[in-house]
Amino acid sequence: MTLENLFAIQKLQKLTPDGAAIRKLLAAAKRNLQDAQLPELSAENRFDASYKVIMQCAMIGLQANGYRLSTSQPGHHQTAIQTLPKSLGIDPSTMIVLDALRKRRNLNDYDGDPVPEALLAACFAHAEKLLTHTASWLSLHHRHLTD
Repeated sequence: MTLENLFAIQKLQKLTPDGAAIRKLLAAAKRNLQDAQLPELSAENRFDASYKVIMQCAMIGLQANGYRLSTSQPGHHQTAIQTLPKSLGIDPSTMIVLDALRKRRNLNDYDGDPVPEALLAACFAHAEKLLTHTASWLSLHHRHLTD
């Protein structure tokens, strides 16, 4: 499915890419990655901060391509993650792992399931890698949005 197809079924909305908004999201993602390393926070809060980085990177990819999520539509986090191969060019196998992290985040948020240290470490590692990829992708494909 293309980004244009998701627009056609109202999962995405079109927008004009805004460099200031993208730089602000990139800065927020970097702060969240730092927060995810704070040992005084619970594993659940560090996991949330790591997951937030993943979502912010997904938003950056969509916005740089001229789209935003239709947040009134159910499943917008799932849509954001599933667009990553199209929006940021990540490998589909990585997207599958990130979607599994989304599901685990839902279990914690909605059912109170604890976050084991191994899951936290995996989420942090994927968030860190995606943030690095996002910054490189922006420099390569949309440098004008980061200057």
